[in-house]
Amino acid sequence: MTALPASAPHPGAVELHRWTLSDFRGLRLLRAALRSALAEATTGERTAAELGDLTDRMAVVATELATNALRHGLPPTVVCLLQDEDRLVIDVADHDLEAEPYFDRDRPPGMGGLGLVLARSFAIDVGWYKNADTKHVWASFLRKA
Repeated sequence: MTALPASAPHPGAVELHRWTLSDFRGLRLLRAALRSALAEATTGERTAAELGDLTDRMAVVATELATNALRHGLPPTVVCLLQDEDRLVIDVADHDLEAEPYFDRDRPPGMGGLGLVLARSFAIDVGWYKNADTKHVWASFLRKA
């Protein structure tokens, strides 16, 4: 097992949108709402193809991190879309302060556990932190192509 680096996301980032999930049924709505929010947040910054690639990668990561929080954390799961000058950040919070996120590189294929691996592959940076009552796992992406 490999620990995920502990670090807060970009301090100047501001929240654009927030979604609260109580169960797995909310994941489909999250993906659709995230796509809409990203189109709004990046208007004029990317071509249609570039925006499609960004939204696909961010939707996969948001869904994987939210699934992890729903499966392994304590409710509610809160997903935030943040932005700063050059990055967009997906921040997923749950209320389990005991469990720390990690990569299980020894897990056999087909046994799950790829959410953080996908996040690391699709994002430019991934980390986690906790505050007094929530644990956050985040992934950042370049705003502009």
